[in-house]
Amino acid sequence: MNGVKFLLDTNVIIGMYHKSTEVKALLHDRQVIINQCAYSAITRMELLGFPSITDIEQQAIKTLLNKMVSIAITEDIEVTTIKFKQRHRVKLPDAIIVATAITYNLELLTLDKDLSSKR
Repeated sequence: MNGVKFLLDTNVIIGMYHKSTEVKALLHDRQVIINQCAYSAITRMELLGFPSITDIEQQAIKTLLNKMVSIAITEDIEVTTIKFKQRHRVKLPDAIIVATAITYNLELLTLDKDLSSKR
């Protein structure tokens, strides 16, 4: 994954979409450039699977995601997810996202303080 440094959690991408000051500060502090970012397949499912998402919101999110690298769930990610879930009490989507960051040695950017402290 040439040039990719960060894996963005779902809550960070939502914050980007809503222009959250907390997310803006996080991205600024970490000196994040959008083409150095990736997201997990699970994040795409969470974002676009929201029950009341409008067509306009869906298109805006797809446009944002198209600027980043998409990471599919591989067997390596599955193995890391299983190990992570055995050590930590987290929801499966969160475990997959963390496992993706671990597998590809990416810095996970999340607003979930509890999740960011686990590795």
